[in-house]
Amino acid sequence: MQTLNDLISSLNGIVWGPLMLILILGTGLYLMYGLSFLPLRRIGYGFKLLWQGRKQTGEGDIAPFNALMTSLSATIGTGNIAGVATAIFLGGPGALFWMWCTALVGMATKYAEAVLAVKYREVDKNGLHIGGPMFYIKNGLKPHWGWLGTCFAVFGALAGFGIGNTIQANSVADVINNTFNVPHWLTGVIIAVLAALVLVGGIKRIGSVAGKLVPLMALSYVIAGLVILIGNYEALPHAISLVFTHAFTPTAATGGFAGAAVWAAIRFGVARGIFSNEAGLGSAPIAHAAASTNSPVQQGTIAMLGTFIDTIILCSITGLVIITTGVWTSGETGASLSSAAFETALPGVGSYIVTIGLSIFAFTTILGWSFYSEKCVEYLFGESAIKSFRILWILAVPVGATASLDFIWLVADTLNALMAIPNLVALILLSPVVFKLTKDHFNNLS
Repeated sequence: MQTLNDLISSLNGIVWGPLMLILILGTGLYLMYGLSFLPLRRIGYGFKLLWQGRKQTGEGDIAPFNALMTSLSATIGTGNIAGVATAIFLGGPGALFWMWCTALVGMATKYAEAVLAVKYREVDKNGLHIGGPMFYIKNGLKPHWGWLGTCFAVFGALAGFGIGNTIQANSVADVINNTFNVPHWLTGVIIAVLAALVLVGGIKRIGSVAGKLVPLMALSYVIAGLVILIGNYEALPHAISLVFTHAFTPTAATGGFAGAAVWAAIRFGVARGIFSNEAGLGSAPIAHAAASTNSPVQQGTIAMLGTFIDTIILCSITGLVIITTGVWTSGETGASLSSAAFETALPGVGSYIVTIGLSIFAFTTILGWSFYSEKCVEYLFGESAIKSFRILWILAVPVGATASLDFIWLVADTLNALMAIPNLVALILLSPVVFKLTKDHFNNLS
């Protein structure tokens, strides 16, 4: 077992090394330039389309609004609470700056993913629209690239059981046990039952639940964070100064913080930013392919808002609360650091906000990722495998809630990177299609 652990650790160091970070950021920058910085110029247009997209307007299974909420249900999770805290613990305040950079270029990546997902989607035997990297590789590239789509589907199906299921259940069980002393197994069973009630209805029920739960939980978390930042407004300029200063200069050791080099800020900021918003991994376009729309560009414009909301808004709230309260030097990390920050600012209620927020975030991640992995399994084995997959998915929840997951964390993190590689290759090869569709769409608007 130790040999396997060492082998995967070595592989993880390679796939999340400098080349991967350059590939992800480089692809985002290339797409951003090729789109003439459209994701930044058209944010207002995106929010307008999102508001209009609450109702189904074209071919597809769920409203464009619910497609984004389904995507956000998978991305808004432990990354927004534990991931940000870990990035700051390992890379210092400057890591937050690099998370922002990852999100800004990631908006172009997420836009391109959704455009291609709608453009090359298919309808399965059940009459449902399916798409994602495996389909835009299959239908957009030449046949000799087909193996790349299969690789993505394999990695996506397996990664879901780690990052989108057992790890989420374990995080919830831990935080609820610490706060309310509820046994891990009981939390796991409750989550499994609730997930089963939603999953039996497929993408339409997932989209409906996500469309109600995600906006509510995100808004509540933002309000709580803003209350803290307003209360600590005098510390806010210094906190922002630390973010920008330590993005380019080393962070000295102080208190329980061990210090960090600039490379650490870049590495952990980019890696945790990607972990949080999933831009480039290829997961989100699977949800956007189900949107009821006749315009790939309009859905892409809605999709890019997911990265903005997830990282620029939610992760910033967490990061700035941690820095302004001063607990980033306490030596705590992960969800415990976020909990300490909120509790410091809001004694008696802060830790409950983080506990409830993390629990709901993680639950919706389990729902969103169930759809991603299900579509990967369907691509590999056909519609007949869906029922068996859903049963395995539900059974994995209580297992994850009670297990020690250090090894699964490592495997899932590695599989996430392996998902990104075929997706990024496809995005680069199909970028002329994205650029043409975008140009034609906005020329027709003017």
